[in-house]
Amino acid sequence: MDILFYVIPFLAGVLLTWVILTLVAKAKVKRQMEEAAKEADVIKKNKLLEVKEKELHMKAEFEKEVSARNAKLQSAEAKMKQREMTINQRMEEIQRKKSEADAVKANLETQLEVVERRQQDLEKLHKQEVERLEALSGLSADEVKEKLVEALKDEAQTNAQSYINEMMEEAKMTANKEAKKIVIQSIQRVATETAIENAITVFHIESDEIKGRIIGREGRNIRALEAATGVEIVVDDTPEAIVLSGFDPVRREVARMALHQLVSDGRIHPARIEEVVAKVRKQIEEEIIETGKRTTIDLGIHGLHPELIRLVGKMKYRSSYGQNLLQHARETANLCAIMAAELGLNVKKAKRAGLLHDIGKVPDDEPELPHALLGMKLAEKYKEKPDICNAIGAHHDEVEMTTLLAPIVQVCDAISGARPGARREIVEAYIKRLNDLEQLAASYPGVLKTYAIQAGRELRVIVGADKVNDVETEKLSTDIARKIQDEMTYPGQVKITVIRETRSVSFAK
Repeated sequence: MDILFYVIPFLAGVLLTWVILTLVAKAKVKRQMEEAAKEADVIKKNKLLEVKEKELHMKAEFEKEVSARNAKLQSAEAKMKQREMTINQRMEEIQRKKSEADAVKANLETQLEVVERRQQDLEKLHKQEVERLEALSGLSADEVKEKLVEALKDEAQTNAQSYINEMMEEAKMTANKEAKKIVIQSIQRVATETAIENAITVFHIESDEIKGRIIGREGRNIRALEAATGVEIVVDDTPEAIVLSGFDPVRREVARMALHQLVSDGRIHPARIEEVVAKVRKQIEEEIIETGKRTTIDLGIHGLHPELIRLVGKMKYRSSYGQNLLQHARETANLCAIMAAELGLNVKKAKRAGLLHDIGKVPDDEPELPHALLGMKLAEKYKEKPDICNAIGAHHDEVEMTTLLAPIVQVCDAISGARPGARREIVEAYIKRLNDLEQLAASYPGVLKTYAIQAGRELRVIVGADKVNDVETEKLSTDIARKIQDEMTYPGQVKITVIRETRSVSFAK
């Protein structure tokens, strides 16, 4: 009984505890379900909002895209309408021109019929006139033609002989100048035994002991160097110097750089010489190409063929009348650009033609052609425009000028070469030549003042109106020109302008 007394309350407590815990758990679960339902509602609302936002965004993008397409369609429709209007206008114009052409054609046919009728009438009149003349003269038309032909032959022979005499006189007057021009151009392009000062390069060495190493045993080193470079090497008693002699400046530069590397390295023997020369020749070739590229970039010239760029770079090692050819080409190109801009022509084409006008002086092979024609052929070979090619070929009048670029290049080439100091001429000799020109003209009676201008290319002579008349001025200019030709040496030609004016001055007091 005592046990039951304790067990029953214990079981009742356990049961009560279980009931309480069950109720608490159910309440907790219910609360969690309520919270979960609330969170689900929130998430659902958020998702719905996101969906609505995306829907609105997509709707806006769609409307934007539709608007853009509508705008494109409207633009295309407007263009189509414009094209249709243009086509209609052109069709109307074509119809109008066709109608005009038909009218002109009909008019021409009418005129042709009239001309044919008149021609027939003229033939009849001509026949009648011939018959009348034959009857009056007693000669047939064939006999008259023979007599006329004989008379014309005699007259033609007389005129031809006169023309030949004039040409002979002109040839005699210009033969000396043309001969000098041809000789000078030949000297510039062909090596001769008599070398000018530009045909040598002096290579300085630290001591004369190196000369023996350069010569080598029994001269094998110097022979190998000459054979590899194509340059004559002169080793004489000149202290601390070796002379490299050769007409081609590129070869002399290759020999100079090869000698510099060999002397610096210290190993000088035939195998090493060939190796160094080949390496230096490659370096020079790369430098030539780089010089050409830099020149075209500086001048703003694009699209040149790589071979033309190489020829432009090669100009650095060429000279014309003592003037560096690359510098002359750059100066001519800039002058052409300025002149073309003044005349409203294409500046880039003018600059391109000015740069390339002397490329015929630097080809790898030397064909027997004037450098202007050779340059034109090279430009044609490497797909330059026809007007550029004509400007190159015509700058010394070897071919006929067909574009406005040709006279510009010719004039700018003359300006670059004729300016004082451009070509090899010392200042004293230049000034003396101008003074001699002025004094020669001043020695004639009636001359008041003389002015040598344009680097000695023109001489202006002012005479007194009371001492020389108009007829004598022509004779005076001819006499001065002839005396300059006989007594002076000068480049190109000298223009003599005799000026005579009458001034009447009065004063109102």
